[in-house]
Amino acid sequence: MKTTRIVTLALTVAMAWPALASEVVPFPALPAPQIPASVETVMREANFTHRIHKPEQPNGQTIILMHGSGGDETTLVPLATKIDPNATLIGIRGRVVQEGVKRWYKRITPTHFDQSDIRGEAAAFALFFARLVKSEGIDLERTTFLGYSNGANLIAALSVLHPDVVKTAILLRPMPVLETAPHADLAKAKFLTIAGRDDTLYAPFAAKLEAMFKSCGADVVAKTIIAGHDIGDEDAKIASEWLAGLQIASAQ
Repeated sequence: MKTTRIVTLALTVAMAWPALASEVVPFPALPAPQIPASVETVMREANFTHRIHKPEQPNGQTIILMHGSGGDETTLVPLATKIDPNATLIGIRGRVVQEGVKRWYKRITPTHFDQSDIRGEAAAFALFFARLVKSEGIDLERTTFLGYSNGANLIAALSVLHPDVVKTAILLRPMPVLETAPHADLAKAKFLTIAGRDDTLYAPFAAKLEAMFKSCGADVVAKTIIAGHDIGDEDAKIASEWLAGLQIASAQ
């Protein structure tokens, strides 16, 4: 009976995907991501599970959704829909499962991460994404990466490890996770970072991440809002206005 209920719930979530991506509804704040207590149990899925939703009136923009710890490919759909209701959404799930929590790379402590795993997963993602771009005909010049916490951190690492992948990114509650980051040419890249003033564990790293991007020549807009590690409507508003501004500028 328990298995039947789980299967029914999974089918309900899968059937709800189009509605979630197309309806504009109040966006409740997401809780801080789950963090495993140890690094003892780590599994890795073979592929990056992903879902694609194309709205009824697509505007040619694509948003790549990369969840925080404990999330999945559907977690950021409501937020992305508020940022740009007519963008094509591609939600991607991290391959690492640590202590039952879905992640993008292995964690050692809350602010220290397995460096070889970050680089390995970034390389695997770059290969996966290159194939996805080709199969779906994605225009990288009209593509924005949207990441939260753990997902935002992989995007930041990906941007310097594989600088041809990320052109535009919105990073929510991010921190730099590479202990030694290579210098990359990001002169054409644009980043919006949003830290939470009361996010006492991760907000102190915001300035370091901003400095890393700027040292590579990137255009960076760094915001700090009155919030903790959770995200909500203010993040959506800031991201929507920033992205709309970029779209207007590129059309001129």
